Amino acid sequence: MLATLYGRALDSRSVEPILGDREAEALVGRIDYDFRKTGVDATSAAGIALRGRTLDDWTAGFLAECPEATVLHLACGLDTRVFRLRPFAPARWFDVDHPEVVALRERLLPRPEGAYTMIGASVTDDGWLEEVPADRPVVAVFEGLTMYLREEEGRRLIQRITARFPSGVLLFDCYGPMGIRLQRLVPAVRNSGATLHWGVGDPYEIEGWHEGLTCVDALRSVDMPGVERMPRSGRVSMWVLAHLPGFRNVGRILRYRF
Repeated sequence: MLATLYGRALDSRSVEPILGDREAEALVGRIDYDFRKTGVDATSAAGIALRGRTLDDWTAGFLAECPEATVLHLACGLDTRVFRLRPFAPARWFDVDHPEVVALRERLLPRPEGAYTMIGASVTDDGWLEEVPADRPVVAVFEGLTMYLREEEGRRLIQRITARFPSGVLLFDCYGPMGIRLQRLVPAVRNSGATLHWGVGDPYEIEGWHEGLTCVDALRSVDMPGVERMPRSGRVSMWVLAHLPGFRNVGRILRYRF
């Protein structure tokens, strides 16, 4: 949570920010922590910002199509997506994360405008989804979550969302199997002591988890819009990964409609 927050803050300090998340920069200033311990540098910060920008754009695009939609922002951590997108009525926004994270958000962040609710629960719990009305299309966006789940947990989460709402989109990033095997090479993962479990080998297999679920985008991380804005070391790394068959699918950003 702190690593991705710091990445967005570092991006906001750059001369030409990709995401421009000034609220993240302000949050870092309120937290007494040596963020250098996360291992996030300018290159990884640019990658975090590009991923966030893509998911922001997709979320905003769906809200433009369906202004009355319900937004489920799962595993929200200290992400300030609701402030970046500023959805207004009639949209409804739900930020979901563990109770201690929700308590931290209440201490550190102002309350957003509009119909906004925080739910303190693990996304793998069964009860929290009952707190969300099921009468509207939904855009469920979850960034930096799937790889921490086991595949059966991810399947169950996707099936619960698609079964509850009449229609909508699922927007999330994932690691491929190679990314899971190489997880200790990612400083933010290694330094936090976390363990990643689920790597999505074929995004189109997920279509079989719910009738009518369709993958409309399976964007490789190496092909993200704006990669050319990364620092030179990042551009070189992305170019190398893109030309290695075993590595070009190390990470993806996925969009599904149902």
